[in-house]
Amino acid sequence: MLHWALTFMIFAVVAALFGFTGLAASGAGLAHLMFNMFLFTFLIAVIFRLVGTPEHS
Repeated sequence: MLHWALTFMIFAVVAALFGFTGLAASGAGLAHLMFNMFLFTFLIAVIFRLVGTPEHS
């Protein structure tokens, strides 16, 4: 998933150079969506790690 996010981030940067029109705007929107999904998944993983079962010695 990170690979796709990086791919679309590069696509979004190129789109910014062309003014975010047409297909470029779609790519930027998709990159934004994938970034938000990755961030949400990361935050959920961190929360589950912090709330997880305690280790018994």
